[in-house]
Order: sequence, then structure tokens, then C-alpha cells
Amino acid sequence: MTNYYQDFLRRRAFAFLESAKSDFTRESYDLVLFHVEQFIQLYLKYLLFRKIGDFPKTHSLIHLIKYVMKIYGEDPLKKFYDENLEILYLLEEAYITSRYLPRQYDREIAERILNFSEKILEVLKWLEKH
Repeated sequence: MTNYYQDFLRRRAFAFLESAKSDFTRESYDLVLFHVEQFIQLYLKYLLFRKIGDFPKTHSLIHLIKYVMKIYGEDPLKKFYDENLEILYLLEEAYITSRYLPRQYDREIAERILNFSEKILEVLKWLEKH
């Protein structure tokens, strides 16, 4: 069951990333941010689950990243976190507003968030190997 759940989290994370890319081509920019947030959230939970068999029951990217740093060590995530804290807060906001408030984002911010998703993916894949 453990491997199944672990694989499920990883597969679902990548499905959200693919959805974000599709959203961009359909010009659903608010969904780009939501799906990128979901991608990162599930990938972080996957990393935690694979290392310790569980993860905190939170939707906060900030808290999840801090927990991943605690479990995996700070390199290279700490530098990435420090350099991108504002984007992480924006993604948390996008998650909350997508569920509770009407909020729209434009093409430029959606494109930046997609680029950000590729950068964080590199960091998270590095952690996965170590």
C-alpha cells in the first residue's frame, strides 16, 4: 500500500503540472496558478511520504517546504525558497482564492508561474535522487 500511495502522489503531481500547461494554451490563466500550486503541494507530500511514510496535513506550500528542508536538509531547497518566497506566497493565495473568491490572473503571470514550475521541478527531482 505504501508504494501505491507514494506513486499515486507523484503521478497526480505530474498530472496537475500537465493540466497547468493545457490551461495556459486554453488561456485559463487562473487555473494555471491553481494547478501549479497543486503540482508543488503533491510533489512535496510525495517526497515526505517516501522518506518518512507520512506528511503534514496542510495545504501551505511554505510549511511543506520547511518540513521538507527539515527532513532532507536545506540544500538546495533553502536557496530556492529564499529566492522565490514571494512566488510561493502568490501560489498559496491562488490556491485559497480559487476555492473561495473570484480572482483572475493574466497571461504574463501565468507564464512566469509555468517557468517557475520547471525550476522548482529541477530542485524537487534533485531531492528525490538524494
